[in-house]
Amino acid sequence: MAREHRIKVIVPIPMDAAGVANRASQLPASVISPGFKPEFAAVGWGAALGDSYHDMLLMDWTVFQAGIEAEAEGYSAVVIDTVSDSGLRALRSRLSIPVLGPGECAFHLAMTLGKKFTILTMWDEWFPLYEKTLTEYGFWPRCASLRSIKTRPDLAELLAGKEDVIFAKLKREAELAIAEDGADVIVLGSTTMHQSASWLAENLPVPVINPGLIAYKQAELLVQLGISHSKIAFPNPGVANDAGIKKGSA
Repeated sequence: MAREHRIKVIVPIPMDAAGVANRASQLPASVISPGFKPEFAAVGWGAALGDSYHDMLLMDWTVFQAGIEAEAEGYSAVVIDTVSDSGLRALRSRLSIPVLGPGECAFHLAMTLGKKFTILTMWDEWFPLYEKTLTEYGFWPRCASLRSIKTRPDLAELLAGKEDVIFAKLKREAELAIAEDGADVIVLGSTTMHQSASWLAENLPVPVINPGLIAYKQAELLVQLGISHSKIAFPNPGVANDAGIKKGSA
């Protein structure tokens, strides 16, 4: 009997089961390959909106806490459900199974489809998240711009019930990115924006990258190919402190 590959998808904000289900809806059954099972789980405590350096630190730490036992728990890969890629490098250092972040995956895919991408997001308060990863990954020369619609996000309910207003704002800002900034690919700045991806793709003249979906499919691909991150790039700690890390959980 073929093994089922479970992929842990870590939601970086504490939320109830309904909120987690809304996040999980970014992966409809039709995109999940046979033999794979994504399992979404929210961190138990931590950040609220990801709108500050305070929250950035909490997301890094709580995502790391939530992921360090994934390999021992039998998961085949970990996906971090935020374009900030919170905790990504620390988890790669601790785990041997693939660990994927939507930001890194989306930026690389964008550059296989075009020459310059714009990160289109909900509000300016998320810009530091992208400034950090663009710097770490060396992608500033390929980034046309960061643009937002200056709208406070709802990280549990997402865009449901707000489509008429939000989609139009996103389209208008994307069109400005193309016309004024030279963008030829649009990367959505949050996995919480996934409900807009198909509509924007149908109404814009450039590719639109849905980052959570791309990261999940990349995880499937790496598992299928038996490839994971380099342990020269992300070496294991000489002394792991799992007990202390777990003790730091609320």
